[in-house]
Amino acid sequence: MSSLILISDTGPIRTITLNRPTHRNALTPQMQRELITALDAVAESSAVRVLVLTGAGEAFCAGLDLSSLKDLAHVPAASSSPAFELADNAHRILRILRSLYDLPIPTIAAVNGHAIAGGTGIATVCDFTLAVPAAKFGYTEVKIGFVPALVSAFLALQVGDKRARDLLLTGRLFSAQEAHALGLVSEIVAPADLFTRVQSLAETLLANSPTSLAETKGLLADQNRAWLDNAIALALKASAASRRTPDFREGVTAFLEKRKPSWSPSR
Repeated sequence: MSSLILISDTGPIRTITLNRPTHRNALTPQMQRELITALDAVAESSAVRVLVLTGAGEAFCAGLDLSSLKDLAHVPAASSSPAFELADNAHRILRILRSLYDLPIPTIAAVNGHAIAGGTGIATVCDFTLAVPAAKFGYTEVKIGFVPALVSAFLALQVGDKRARDLLLTGRLFSAQEAHALGLVSEIVAPADLFTRVQSLAETLLANSPTSLAETKGLLADQNRAWLDNAIALALKASAASRRTPDFREGVTAFLEKRKPSWSPSR
């Protein structure tokens, strides 16, 4: 495992740290692959009983690293050449979200700073999400020509249709306090106390029956499985279609050029 993902164990508690602090832990394709490998290892381990996910530096995760898409921004919409790359990216993000959702052990996100776009999805799909007061969240995809397809399925499941529409269609940033009121954040914790509180919560979970925890998580996942499977299938189709649009290419280009995008006329 490279330095893009740091792994440490404290007894049966495993901590995975996203480690690109100078890039706000934005996810490159390689970083996504390493995180998937790390989550697969957790799923296969009988020694790990609680998973903690956090970010290095001042941010939790800024979502997808758009610089990895720069070559795709100039490919004509009719071309099929980017299709495999884009599909691979979407499936990697899905693997990460679904792995966290389906893990048979409790998961805790220690949100030490901003969690944006896919970073919000990763932070809030965990069983417990502890955030510092200054943390910001946001499904900002529509601001850069994306469709927040995969995160939309998990968000709607958590907060309901009306609130999901507000967050996804405005693309606005919202505070840890609002995230807590929405039920996306479990607790707000002072920065100096964040990992002490994570440790305390982990110890509470470790005192419970590991079999009961796994069966309870499995039951909750099974109750939502049919709905979520259908929502994800629709999300993958929407993601593939949206990333072939002129607005997708303009959004990526404008972001990389640090300018305001010029959108195509609405249909």
